[in-house]
Amino acid sequence: MIKNGAIAYLRTSSAANVGDDKGSGARQRDAIARCAKENGFQIVAEYYDEAVSGAELIENRPGFKALLEHIAGNGVRTIIIEDPSRFARTMHASIFGEVLLKGLNVQVICANGEPLFEEEDDMRRAMSQIGMVFAELEKRKLVKRLKDGRDRRSEAVGRRVEGGSRQYSEDTLTRAKALYRADRKGNRRSLRQIATDLANEGFTASSGKPYQANSVRQMLVKAGVYKPDAA
Repeated sequence: MIKNGAIAYLRTSSAANVGDDKGSGARQRDAIARCAKENGFQIVAEYYDEAVSGAELIENRPGFKALLEHIAGNGVRTIIIEDPSRFARTMHASIFGEVLLKGLNVQVICANGEPLFEEEDDMRRAMSQIGMVFAELEKRKLVKRLKDGRDRRSEAVGRRVEGGSRQYSEDTLTRAKALYRADRKGNRRSLRQIATDLANEGFTASSGKPYQANSVRQMLVKAGVYKPDAA
């Protein structure tokens, strides 16, 4: 039985390991797929940092940066990697990455099924406290980006668009309904995709964070258009 979704993350340090004829990417992908199957996860997306050093902070890696944007909008809170070296190869990158992901309530699992983040010793605890400062800066950047999106949306519609609340604004409900409508071929966006699209257009919760799929479901139920068999 599928417990929940997970995102696969792959990384290679050398350009010599990149390409269809190279084994590193295929090996990582196979290991992640086995882990997902054995632990009841469904891989919903894959991000690959090719020729990127493991000493680079995760938020500075193109692939991981895109992964963080994905997580912000779709509610997935599990990342699967082949082994700890795919996440980071230095204590600096590992600890700062750990702090950032813990702040987002994201867990990282290695292909052997073991969690990446273990109990902290005194050194890791001290580094984590320093890292929290930088994690807070990243959080503020995300909130600002979402606010900027709402501001652009407000300017476009000629009235203020807020982040919404438990009751949801009429603008938010109207846009969610529009995104839920099937196209000419009868295809619909998933609840997670609608949440991502809403965030990109500046429709967010009152906290400034993107709506999760369950919130979108509540919107569509409230609007009287949600059909469980079409989600």
